Amino acid sequence: MPGRGLGFPGTIGSTGASGATSATSATSATRTFAYGAAAGLAVDLLAGDPRRGHPVAAFGRAAGAVEERLLRDHRGWGALHTAVCAGSTVALGALAARTVRGSRAATVALTAASVWAVVGGTSLGREARAIGGALAAGDLEVARERLPHLCGRDPHSLDGPAMARAVVESVAENTSDAVVGALFWGAVAGVPGLLGFRAVNTLDAMVGHRSPKYRRFGWASARLDDLAGWPGARLTAVLATVAGGNPRGAARAWRADAAKHPSPNAGPVEASFAGALGVRLGGTLAYGGRIEHRPVLNGAGRPVEVADIDRAVRLSRRVTGLTLAACVGGRMIASALKRRNA
Repeated sequence: MPGRGLGFPGTIGSTGASGATSATSATSATRTFAYGAAAGLAVDLLAGDPRRGHPVAAFGRAAGAVEERLLRDHRGWGALHTAVCAGSTVALGALAARTVRGSRAATVALTAASVWAVVGGTSLGREARAIGGALAAGDLEVARERLPHLCGRDPHSLDGPAMARAVVESVAENTSDAVVGALFWGAVAGVPGLLGFRAVNTLDAMVGHRSPKYRRFGWASARLDDLAGWPGARLTAVLATVAGGNPRGAARAWRADAAKHPSPNAGPVEASFAGALGVRLGGTLAYGGRIEHRPVLNGAGRPVEVADIDRAVRLSRRVTGLTLAACVGGRMIASALKRRNA
C-alpha cells in the first residue's frame, strides 16, 4: 500500500513517529520543569522575597489600576476585571515560554525565575517565626505589629494564644496558596500555569472578600480562586497527613471537620494541619471589625501554643519538598504513559 511506513500524513508510520517524538518531548519537558522548579525553590529558600520590586507587588499595582477603571457594584464588571488581569498574565507567561522554548537552559531559567516569583514559603516561615519570637518574649505589641504581614485579622482584638492560633492557621492556608497550588499548576501548565495561579490568588486577596465594596465586583475573582485552588488544597492536605507525624489524627480531622469550614479549600488544609500537629484550630476571629464564629477543627486537640508555630513552619517545609516530588513524579508518570501509548 503506497505510503505505509514512510511518514506520510495519516499513515501508521506517521502516527508512530509522531507519538514517539511527542513522548520524548514530554520527557524532556518534565526534566526541564524539575530542574527549573528545584532551582526556583532553592533561590526562595536562600533569598526569600525581595523587600522591594517583587513581581507580585508589581502585578498588584497593575491590577489596582485596572480596578480603578472598572470598579462597579456589578458581577459582570468584576468578571471583566478578573479576565483582563488574569488573562493578560497567562498570555505574558505563554509568550515568554514560547520565546525561550528553543533553549533548554533558558527554559529552565525562566521556570526557576517564575517559581521564585510566585512561591513564598521562606517569607511565610520567617514572618511566622518572627511573630512566634515576639510572643515567646511576651512582647504582644510587636506581635500585633507583625501579624498583618501574615494575615488580615484584626490584631488588636487578639491575645497571645489567639495570635498563635492565627499564625498556625495562616501557615497552613498559605502553604497551599503560596506554594503547593502554584507548583501544581506549574506542573500542569508550565510558566503560564505558575503565573496564572498567582494572579488569580492575588486578585482574590485584593477584591475577593465579602465587604460591601467588593461583594459583587469581587465575586468572579473569589470563585475562580476557589476553582484554581481546589486541587492544590487537597494535595496539601494529603501531604500534611503524610508528613505531619500523626497520619491517623490528620486524616480523622480532615474527614470530620474540613466541610465545616466556610472556605472549600482552607477547610481541608487547616483541618489536616490541626490533626497533624495535634492542636485545635478555628473558633471566633475578627476581620476588619467583623466578627466571625468559625467551627472548631480537630476539637480533640489541645489549644495552640507558641511552640506550635515553629512546628507548623517545619511541617510546611516538608510539604513543600513533597509537593515538588509529587509534581515531578506525576509528570514522569504521564510521560511514561505517553511513551507506552506512542
